[in-house]
Amino acid sequence: MGAHGGDRSLERFLDAVLAIGSDLSLPVVLRRIVTAAAALSGARYAALGVIGPDRRLTEFITVGADSETVEAIGNPPEGRGILGLLIVDPRPIRMTDLTEHPDSYGFPPGHPQMRSFLGVPILVRGAAFGNLYLTEKEGGGDFTRDDEELVVALATAAGVAVENARLHARVRELAVVEERERIARDLHDTVVQRLFATGMALQAAGRLAADRADLAERLDQAVEDLDVTIHEIRSTIFALHEADRGHGGVRGDVAALAREAAGGLGFQPRVRFDGPVDAAVSEGIADHLLATLREALTNVARHADASQVEVHVETGDDVVLRVADDGAGMPESPRAGGQGLRNMADRADALGGTLELHEGPGGRGTELVWRIPLERAISHRYRV
Repeated sequence: MGAHGGDRSLERFLDAVLAIGSDLSLPVVLRRIVTAAAALSGARYAALGVIGPDRRLTEFITVGADSETVEAIGNPPEGRGILGLLIVDPRPIRMTDLTEHPDSYGFPPGHPQMRSFLGVPILVRGAAFGNLYLTEKEGGGDFTRDDEELVVALATAAGVAVENARLHARVRELAVVEERERIARDLHDTVVQRLFATGMALQAAGRLAADRADLAERLDQAVEDLDVTIHEIRSTIFALHEADRGHGGVRGDVAALAREAAGGLGFQPRVRFDGPVDAAVSEGIADHLLATLREALTNVARHADASQVEVHVETGDDVVLRVADDGAGMPESPRAGGQGLRNMADRADALGGTLELHEGPGGRGTELVWRIPLERAISHRYRV
């Protein structure tokens, strides 16, 4: 592979790793993994089979085949024949013609014909989670060793992304103190440390790519994104420890409001916390904060036509609620925001704080900032 070809492969690999690591929903992560594997290897068809406790495929996510073809094929495979080889022996496999292999079962009616094949396992903590199945190399050739190495590297990153998504799902679902503590340790000792290692590797790659300013810039941005992810995971760990001490109210209520708003928005808002939110925000301040958040999310659902919303609650010198969307932009006047904006402003004013509207991040949408000085919040806590 030439130098420029290697640069392009590194860029594609970087894009793929960032894509699969940028979401915490396991179904979304799995779909991005199989899509990225197809793009990296040049496969026309790709699938990710998730292995169940009985060593059969419990999920089968595909790309490349249209919905009519998938419907014509019928029930998804269970992991027999060629697909079962990786279940029995989780090591990469490349074939020129899978139909000639002795374990081939053939194809059901309506199934596209496939010959060239690349299979790669996805391991999570050394155990088989699932397998990537790639077929029909673009241009009619065979999958190469370079293809295999790229997909194997992607599968390693995929294992970390799957583990991260699973841990975050369990954080949301489990309330047992011991389980929370164990998950916090896993997040800190496993996921954060691996992200650190990935960041160091990307920094090293950036030094090697010093003569390619565009690629070096992309690598720097990837390192910054990893830093943000580490920060968010640490915030989650902090929240877990606070919950163990019996202070889980404000965080839990904010997260519940975000989930409730998903019905009107059509998607789940992203929620972040910074600082000892539950310790710093009194019950009285929390009531106003939650009412403001509900009003802000309702306004976004009614007026913004947004595709994503981020809710950020932080404590420092102030208690700050930020609600940022990528929608239609700021209203032309406060009156355009209706009674909702006036209510939010009145709540802030009553607590000695402020309500501001700004252009959203990157010049898109709107950012609402509701800010209460922490000293006022503390005095409000003891008001009779």
